[in-house]
Amino acid sequence: MKKKLSAIGLLVGLLVLAACGKAEEADQGSSTEVLPLDVELTVTEQAEIGETVTMEAVVTYGDEKVEDADKVVFEVWEEGKKEDSIMIDAVNEKDGSYTAETTFDHDGLFHIQSHVDAKQLHSMPVKKVTIGHGASAEETHEEGHDDDHGEGHEEGHGAHEHGHTDGFALHFVNPENSTTTAGTELMTHLQIDGKPLEQADVRYEISSEVLGDKHLWVDASETVAGEYTATHTFEKAGSYVVKIHVKNDDGLHEHEEYTVEVK
Repeated sequence: MKKKLSAIGLLVGLLVLAACGKAEEADQGSSTEVLPLDVELTVTEQAEIGETVTMEAVVTYGDEKVEDADKVVFEVWEEGKKEDSIMIDAVNEKDGSYTAETTFDHDGLFHIQSHVDAKQLHSMPVKKVTIGHGASAEETHEEGHDDDHGEGHEEGHGAHEHGHTDGFALHFVNPENSTTTAGTELMTHLQIDGKPLEQADVRYEISSEVLGDKHLWVDASETVAGEYTATHTFEKAGSYVVKIHVKNDDGLHEHEEYTVEVK
């Protein structure tokens, strides 16, 4: 009788182990693979003053067209004037493409960058648009020296204006409703050649008239690939300049400035 019970117990144990093995295989088979978010940005690269410039972002996740992106906007700015950029909401064409149009009222070299949030990922390719005769040689020369000063002693001298590194893209998520009563999250997305720029050294330099000559430095941490965040508590209300400094071991050194309003 004991032998019979032992045999039954052994059989039950084997059945339980087999069931666990199948359940584990099922779990492994159902694991979600993280696929790349690809955005193909197409713009009118040459146009005249007042002529319509079309913008289209085709969004795919793996082999699947993304018809329900969380957010798609086009950022437009003139060469050397990123701080004056404008955002244009895209129209969802319901086939994986997102479109918009704009016009320009003077000659110059302009940049158009699509910002796409989908599948908990962010992509931001950029293209150039020449309007009329484009930028003059004198303007291009001045823009190349526009931001060589004001780096601060900790960062050294001679840093160049953003955009000199081919394929580099930066998107700062300007915080809304910043107050002195709570910490403000500073978040920046970085890409190089359409892929997340990882393991970069990112610092936020904060200055303002309310701080006088004082400059504050806040180190950012890479929370996910290509996303760098930090939390800072502004002690006084006012308008602040947040300059984002980006460096890495490959010699990249870029920076961009943004204005943050604190109440």
